[in-house]
Amino acid sequence: MTIYDIIFYLFAAITVLSAFLVVTAKNIVHSAFYLLFTFFGVAGLYVLLGADFIAIVQIMVYVGGILILLLFGVMLTNKITSVEIKSGTIHVLPAVIGLGLFAAFVLSTMMTTKWKSNPAELPFTTVYDLGYILINEYVLIFELLGILLLIALIGAASIARKDKE
Repeated sequence: MTIYDIIFYLFAAITVLSAFLVVTAKNIVHSAFYLLFTFFGVAGLYVLLGADFIAIVQIMVYVGGILILLLFGVMLTNKITSVEIKSGTIHVLPAVIGLGLFAAFVLSTMMTTKWKSNPAELPFTTVYDLGYILINEYVLIFELLGILLLIALIGAASIARKDKE
């Protein structure tokens, strides 16, 4: 077992354990904080896959944006912080069936797929390479998405404007 494998299992354990705690936490604020560790674990897995840009985007967008917005939304509403999340026993059977199907899928995939165990064989992608591809090969799509986002921003600003004429 190499250090790469140990780090992978560490990040996988952090991700799975914190995701389990997100679902089973009784307090919604605690659940949101466990979600923070889940996002960091996923970002660590992206780094191990050689997707450094995706890992940074994961941290910036999900941890920096969505999770902080969720925490502020939960903390600013006084009534929702004291709500206890209840999970009835009616959901246990579908959860066990879903978990069993997922485990069967993972095991069948692991048995039929030839895995690369050497991280040096993985493709090395940098932000420079991604930018080069976006500007040279996919420049039209990149520009059209920029225009689409601008239209969405203008539409959101016009909807949010208070004094309508």
